[in-house]
Amino acid sequence: MSGNVTSLFRGTAAHSPSMAALTRESGEAGAGPVDFCIPCNPYFPTPAMFEEMAGRLRDIITYYPSGADTITAELCGLLELPPQCVAMGNGSTELITWIDHLLVRDSLAVPVPTFGRWTDQPMETGKRVDMFPLQESAGFALDLARYAEFVRARGTRTVVICNPNNPDGGYLHKQALVQFMDAMADRDLFVIDESFLEFADAEAEPSVVREAMLRPNVVVLRSLGKNFGLHGIRFGYLVANPALAGRVRAMLPKWNLNSFAEHVVFMLRDHGPEYAQSLHQVRRDRLEMAGRLSALPGLTVYPSQGNFLFVRLPVGAEGTVVRDRMLTEHRILVRECGNKIGSSSRFLRLVVRPQVDVHRLVSGLEQVLYGSRRGAAVPGPATGTGYSSGTAAVDRLVSETNGAGMRALAAQPAGPPGLAAAPAAGTGMPLPAAVPVAPAAATVGPMPMPVPVPAPQQVPQPAPVPQPAPYPGPVPVPHPAPAPRPTPDPVPPPAPAPYPAPAPAPAAAAPYSVPAGPTPPGVPARGGLTAAQVRGTDGLESVPAEGRPASRGWPDPAGMGRTG
Repeated sequence: MSGNVTSLFRGTAAHSPSMAALTRESGEAGAGPVDFCIPCNPYFPTPAMFEEMAGRLRDIITYYPSGADTITAELCGLLELPPQCVAMGNGSTELITWIDHLLVRDSLAVPVPTFGRWTDQPMETGKRVDMFPLQESAGFALDLARYAEFVRARGTRTVVICNPNNPDGGYLHKQALVQFMDAMADRDLFVIDESFLEFADAEAEPSVVREAMLRPNVVVLRSLGKNFGLHGIRFGYLVANPALAGRVRAMLPKWNLNSFAEHVVFMLRDHGPEYAQSLHQVRRDRLEMAGRLSALPGLTVYPSQGNFLFVRLPVGAEGTVVRDRMLTEHRILVRECGNKIGSSSRFLRLVVRPQVDVHRLVSGLEQVLYGSRRGAAVPGPATGTGYSSGTAAVDRLVSETNGAGMRALAAQPAGPPGLAAAPAAGTGMPLPAAVPVAPAAATVGPMPMPVPVPAPQQVPQPAPVPQPAPYPGPVPVPHPAPAPRPTPDPVPPPAPAPYPAPAPAPAAAAPYSVPAGPTPPGVPARGGLTAAQVRGTDGLESVPAEGRPASRGWPDPAGMGRTG
């Protein structure tokens, strides 16, 4: 296997080889390597649930499943969501594809690094993708105020946020996200990808699904395969107001969900306590695993609210070498992140697993990084060996923007409308197109550019190494007063709020445009629901399937699995 490992990974540039491919390549009977790559819940389903599915395997794979409406109605009864507001798909990637085809008009903004389909899918259909680089010096935290400023300066029509973000696990508090929703009320679409939110414990009710149903341009994407530990079944769902959810649901095939998905959804009602306990155990394992990894010399572990940890290797360690040696020498599969836009080969994403597996991971990393059996991956201090990423284009993107906000991107040439921005010279990688910049003290968008720093301080300095710490609450971002301009500024000055006020879009260019600001209580937004309707009245309530007992131990969908 060792001779073909690198070719396996090169053949799947967008991700990592499947477990089936690795098992076939190894030529060994039995299970594949210990998987620290695919972010899956290791504690659910329970062994008893797997035995039940195995006992019914013949029937499950022999017969057609029920229609998607039947399976969706059962899931909505479990989650207490109106079926009109839900569309189920064959995995979240199918739903991302339909969101792109049906709801994304010409441009999409997304922070990077993030889940690759949010950048790749719209580029494949000719959309302009505006990538907002998360700064390594800030621990990859997303600054919502600067992101809003970036979206307005670029004129992006669709906005995406993953919460928690993949691969770094960064988390945004619910109140900050709801405020950002209202700041984006004039955009065509705002998508919040909550695929990993079930593993978060930063607050009791982190989901924004109920707020999304009240707004005409918001979609929340949620995964079932990740939190239920069943990636192979391929099922997920989105929540939105009935108009948006209905557009996606109308395009999905009647049998887009398979019989395994149906069987699992109908099993869940009787296994709520076991599911909640599995999430509690993953959160405990995350803390333990972060502590163990942080003890390795030179390894940086970033705070995470997902079921994975984003780590930076010691200086000099090449991620592809570490990945290949961990697999061939220790049969451990890790996710090297050099092919994620905005990341580089110095970073790994490691899935949270039970302590016995973490002990094996740490032992393998110690031998690969610092051992002498085949030579350490981390060079000694006397060797003078410099760091080489192998993903130079990504490294340049990070280094050119790190600590400088969007000023480094403002100088990049703009691409033609409707296409991805032209790559920066020598990088081979698309960067956001230029934002017009006035001389010296001019502002871009509603916020002024930072005052130029004296020349001696403009030399790039190494990014500080963040230390693991509990995730802090949202920190208000001060907004300096606008600098005077020689000509009138067509953009109104920002209101005294954390985000720039929404600028009204032309009527013909905004099919979902609504007045800016939050929807008043009790008043439905166009195509949306009132709060009373979301609570289950006016004929939109979710009713458990006839003849089925009430669910045991399933919490509110806005905080599913929040016990413990």
